[in-house]
Amino acid sequence: MKDSVSVNWKKGMAFEAEVDGHKILVDAKEEQGGSNKGPRPKPLMMVALAGCTGMDVVSILKKMRVEPDDFNIRIDGELSEEHPKRFTKMHIIYEFTGKDLPMDKLEKAIDLSQERYCGVSVSYKEVMEISHEIKIIP
Repeated sequence: MKDSVSVNWKKGMAFEAEVDGHKILVDAKEEQGGSNKGPRPKPLMMVALAGCTGMDVVSILKKMRVEPDDFNIRIDGELSEEHPKRFTKMHIIYEFTGKDLPMDKLEKAIDLSQERYCGVSVSYKEVMEISHEIKIIP
């Protein structure tokens, strides 16, 4: 199996990526020579992790017949001090809203995502620490 993307320079520090037929513009901040027309690449690494694990968790919970009223994922990333600046840690905060949500099923869905299904998480764990926590908002 193979995956690929195409990324085209749009002048300055801006690049337009085409991913699965969708366009994403990445750019640098003005103080770094960009025009701030899009997100920076490193935060998109956190978006990839959140999207990957989020899709897993929703799919697994659906099979368990657990449906939260709302579901949000926040990720805090720590960068190295020295160049090249890279993530050394990512902490995932899974936030569920709803009444009577079974914590054991939430934990199982997240563990399955983190250990078996989310390829982004498994890849990142090879180069950085990944941790998580669960918050239930009634």
